[in-house]
Amino acid sequence: MKIALAQFNYHIGNFESNTSKIIAGIRQAKDHGADLIVFSELCVCGYPARDFLEFREFISRCEEAAQEIAAQCVGIACIIGLPTPNNNPEGKDLNNSAYFIEDGKVKAVVNKALLPNYDVFDEYRYFEPSTTFNCIDFKGKRIALTICEDLWNTIENPLYVTRPMDVLIKQQPDVMINIAASPFAYNHDEERIAILSDNASRYQLPLFYVNHVGAQTELIFDGGSLVFDNAGKVADELPYFTEQLAYYTLSDDRQVSFDHPTTQKAQRESDIHQIHQGLILGIRDYFYKSGFKQAVLGLSGGIDSAVVCALAAEALGAENVMAVLLPSKFSSDHSIKDAEDLVSNLGCMSQTVNIAKITDAVEEQLYPQFQNLPFNITEENIQSRSRAVVLMAMCNKFGYILLNTSNKSEAAVGYGTLYGDMCGGISVLGDVYKTQVFELARHINKDKEIIPINSIIKPPSAELRPGQKDSDSLPEYDILDKIIQEYVEHRCSSAEIVKLGYDEPTVQRVIRLVNLAEHKRYQTPPILRVSPKAFGMGRRMPIVGKYLS
Repeated sequence: MKIALAQFNYHIGNFESNTSKIIAGIRQAKDHGADLIVFSELCVCGYPARDFLEFREFISRCEEAAQEIAAQCVGIACIIGLPTPNNNPEGKDLNNSAYFIEDGKVKAVVNKALLPNYDVFDEYRYFEPSTTFNCIDFKGKRIALTICEDLWNTIENPLYVTRPMDVLIKQQPDVMINIAASPFAYNHDEERIAILSDNASRYQLPLFYVNHVGAQTELIFDGGSLVFDNAGKVADELPYFTEQLAYYTLSDDRQVSFDHPTTQKAQRESDIHQIHQGLILGIRDYFYKSGFKQAVLGLSGGIDSAVVCALAAEALGAENVMAVLLPSKFSSDHSIKDAEDLVSNLGCMSQTVNIAKITDAVEEQLYPQFQNLPFNITEENIQSRSRAVVLMAMCNKFGYILLNTSNKSEAAVGYGTLYGDMCGGISVLGDVYKTQVFELARHINKDKEIIPINSIIKPPSAELRPGQKDSDSLPEYDILDKIIQEYVEHRCSSAEIVKLGYDEPTVQRVIRLVNLAEHKRYQTPPILRVSPKAFGMGRRMPIVGKYLS
């Protein structure tokens, strides 16, 4: 039996595009002699559709698309994912389903059993878990078809009564197929391979796994679809962050071969390389799927805005990036030159708008209220908000989308100005620690100097007062980032972090800053997720909570 895996990029709610892409894949696979083509979880509607799933018309259009796809499945079978109405009136309204289509008809329906309800996942909000599991007979083979999480939980979990494969294996299947929507995180690829490999070896069956690729607002899907032999060894691995249609032959003795050059990697790509590729895809898809082409950002000469500008130029084309230099009375000459050098290296568009007069005008109007009071963070924030006024005006006038340039370290401790440097349509670096931003800059410069070296080596500064450095207000980033990671990603208490060797007052201060900044993060743009725990939909904290770990 020849099996095709379709690792495609879908668009949530764009039924015309998704259906056309699926049908084109079916036709191509049929021409290639495939017996079965496998698409990913909820491919018909895109993932995650969230509260679109609460619209009856949305579900109806999923079924209409599925029937249109089915009409093309003559001489070839396919597996597609879509939401379907739940026939049990006592449960949730929907199932997360897979259709097995053959000879123009839906021959089998498989419903997802293990519904993830953690981090960015909220499937139990919409779907009823399945309790019935049956294999599918096709071309003399018996297929154990599961959906994403149904293979992810390989350990005993009291929340789950039964793992689907524990039932399906008793029906003596010849092969496992798993369709998934597994989001990217820089440490996720190795974890994914280990868990799927464990399934293949546990049940002693070859395993075909197909994943989404592409970005859906903050969520990035990296592809990396996999094929395992019945001993759990990786037989093939599709490229990350790109679409691909690949073909395999499953022999009568359950051996897997493929008729395309192997894409299996000899070694894993570095975290920074994966983050770089993920952010490029995230930016590109955010603009393409939103219907926008051009980006604008404030370019300060610092490392954060330089990295964002370089990523945007790579993702969208330098001709579609407008870098705006916004010097104030505190801007240094070298910062302006660093920004100008970056623009020259990238070839992007640029403008310079001096905000000194704008800031002075605001301060002058507030003089009656502020007279005899010392310069403090108030005036610093007026400068930041003056920059945002200029950038948002350019968005309105020219149809740009503003790229936010704040990093995860700043977002964590509230080192940013609401309605100032925290503005934007999408946050590019909001899940990238400052220390990782430096690594990204060096990675971007690996072949030639794109980001000026001075932007990388000079002490970070927002230049909102004379001689200001980030370290005046924050611990050094190599310490700060590790404390934030332990608290935010690993959910460690202050006592646990102190036991790791960190200074107790510093730990307490950092955790207090993280908790106090929650109200700011509620008002920030969506953050491209590249870590196991990003700010946003995967981390839900109360603003008014008083808990201090």
